[in-house]
Amino acid sequence: MGRPHRPENAEVLSGSIRHQTCRGRRPHLPKLPVGSPRGVTAIAVIFFLASAYLLLLGLIMLISPGSVSMTLGSPLLHGLELSGPYMFLLAAAVGTVVGYGLFRLKNLARRAAIMIALAGMVMLIPKVSADTSDISPRFFLAGSALIIRMMIVWYLWQRWTVERFH
Repeated sequence: MGRPHRPENAEVLSGSIRHQTCRGRRPHLPKLPVGSPRGVTAIAVIFFLASAYLLLLGLIMLISPGSVSMTLGSPLLHGLELSGPYMFLLAAAVGTVVGYGLFRLKNLARRAAIMIALAGMVMLIPKVSADTSDISPRFFLAGSALIIRMMIVWYLWQRWTVERFH
């Protein structure tokens, strides 16, 4: 029986304060990466793309009324498209602000993105339910939209993601 092996990173108790030593020096605290996580960046890009689509449709409706059907906005607006082109522009503005806030890692933008995705999930349930009667591409598109929104909520709700926001 020999002496027990002492690890290089031994914990030393000094009074009531615990210090961790590394060959006589205090180790540096681990630093988080400077950039935003890839998942948050991807979600922000999704918000920007949806906003660009709604902005384009809204501007076309304002410039040339009747040339574009309002139902083109229904996958993103879920009935609010009936309010006209200004609702398209308002939704585009909100989506742009949320996307920008996600890029800047603002906690309020994270919460807004969660609420927008949750609202989209709730509004998609009747559509997915109605499309289940016939297995068609519409059913798979609606189901995919529901799953993507669920993944956004799940990712933004995780602890490791929340810790990156301020």
